[in-house]
Amino acid sequence: MILENIEKPSDIKKLKRKELDILAREIRDFLIEKISITGGHLASNLGVVELTMAMHISFDLPKDKIIWDVGHQSYTHKILSGRKNAFDNLRKFGGMAGFPKTSESKFDVFNTGHSSTSLSAGLGMAFGRDIKGENYRVISVIGDGALTGGMAYEALNNAAGIKKNFIMVLNDNEMSISKNVGGMNDYLNNIRTAAGYNNLKKRVVNSLERLPYIGKPAINSIRQTKNGIKQILIPGMLFENMGVTYLGPVDGHNISALLKVFDEAKKVEGPVLVHVLTKKGRGYSPAEKQPENFHGIGSFDIASGIPKSGSNKPTYTDVFSKKIVELASKNKDIVAITAAMPEGCGLLVFRDVFPKRFFDVGIAEQHAITSAAGLAATGLVPVVCVYSSFLQRGFDQIVHDVCIQNLHVVFAIDRAGLVGADGETHQGIFDVSFLTCIPNMTLLAPKNARELEDCLEFAINFDGPIAIRYPRGVAYDSLNEFRNKIELGKGEMLFEGDDIALLAIGSMVSTAKNLREKLKIKGLNVSIANARFFKPIDFELVDRLCKKHKFIVTMEENVINGSMGEKVKAYIHENHADVEVLNIALPDGYVEHGDVSLLREKLEIDSNSILKKVLDKYEKIKNER
Repeated sequence: MILENIEKPSDIKKLKRKELDILAREIRDFLIEKISITGGHLASNLGVVELTMAMHISFDLPKDKIIWDVGHQSYTHKILSGRKNAFDNLRKFGGMAGFPKTSESKFDVFNTGHSSTSLSAGLGMAFGRDIKGENYRVISVIGDGALTGGMAYEALNNAAGIKKNFIMVLNDNEMSISKNVGGMNDYLNNIRTAAGYNNLKKRVVNSLERLPYIGKPAINSIRQTKNGIKQILIPGMLFENMGVTYLGPVDGHNISALLKVFDEAKKVEGPVLVHVLTKKGRGYSPAEKQPENFHGIGSFDIASGIPKSGSNKPTYTDVFSKKIVELASKNKDIVAITAAMPEGCGLLVFRDVFPKRFFDVGIAEQHAITSAAGLAATGLVPVVCVYSSFLQRGFDQIVHDVCIQNLHVVFAIDRAGLVGADGETHQGIFDVSFLTCIPNMTLLAPKNARELEDCLEFAINFDGPIAIRYPRGVAYDSLNEFRNKIELGKGEMLFEGDDIALLAIGSMVSTAKNLREKLKIKGLNVSIANARFFKPIDFELVDRLCKKHKFIVTMEENVINGSMGEKVKAYIHENHADVEVLNIALPDGYVEHGDVSLLREKLEIDSNSILKKVLDKYEKIKNER
């Protein structure tokens, strides 16, 4: 096998041309085999095998810098840069990350994880290179789906100012996670269908060059009018009109063609965009047929493509999906908005049942939020469905366009809290901190599946900005005997005790129940209160707990800085000085990749870790008194 001989980054440059196609097949087989065991991003990586190989051959790495947009398609890059043997621990705690990571390899030059960033990062790096008088190439890879993000256009607009070589590679597979939508997708479709333009141009030039006297003058004349020809044959010519040289489109699975176009791109003084056509999931039939199902996948059976594990129990996303359709059937003002995540956010059924009330804006969270504000201004009830880590991108729009105007926009925040294997860029651990600092915002979190339904109904009937955060994974289905009506800023008592009070919220209510059972074995009688609201906090409930208990434990799955616990502790310190408080939350930092249950243990927010903290604190309180 050729792949066995790829141990260091320069090894691919030693291969003969005929060996490269064999290596491409072996890399695909390797990826399919490894990801079928570990899980990971499969379809996107199968689509860029030849493209990655061509870049490793064409450029002098790591002197030259490749920046990957999002970065979940960097697996072949990791193989070719000497990390092949690390794939057994891909995305596991302490193992290799599923995204580029500068601390992992000198070949990863910029940490990425969110979309539409590579052009800005690459342009900044290229400007820095030129200011320092250094000599290397910068190559930014961006997907066609990422071009729906406004940040990409800001970079393109700025790119015309660079005078030396800066290469942008447009990996065009007609997909982001879901099928691409919008005007940019239509524009790229036109370019794909106009691929014959470049071949026609070459044939005309070659023919004219053979004419001894009129050839070169004719070529010069044609070149003077080439922009007009391009406007006819390739509608818009968006990139060249922005001062970016356009090369392509080129077959992204033809290594010879890719090597040739990269040689041309390296000769360009200034910004150049290489348009590469690839197929997501290439080489593995199940992924080719349903690439969205193999974007991020757990372990699966290679022969059938069917996931090996998984629960038939509904997830929080499933619960949300069913409930929003039910509510929208009764309320014609409800509309749903997603930023390229109809599958992940549970809106496929809503899209099919209410197509005119469904908006997929592409990878454009800022636009999603401000357009939701516009919809709300007309009297509709927009529900913005978004992952917690992606909501960060729309903070300014939440502040200025939604909350200042106190508009009724509902934010359904999926994947809130720890999400696991995707690591630092995807953990949803900051939303409580940045949302609760905004005036007019209301934020609540359900303790279980049924409470999520009630929260959503409450939010739809609310008047003003409101957000619901809920975790990834199977929906908790216990404590259903407690289903008190949701009232603004009111929590609920679940269990009454005398010794310790646990004030938990969202995903941590189930942990509090487990902790109560363990403390009961230790002879302690424990109260549990479900806070429900991060904002406004139910301080009347806090007062009630403080009257009966001298030790309060707050529990939440958000960073401690800006947390509910931080605010509760300050309130108790000011109003109940004799009550001790222990805050259980995530540390003020980033959380690496790994299994969620393992991460909870490492971060000491699992019931066993909290038990030790509570007993230590309780013993200290008793001794002091």
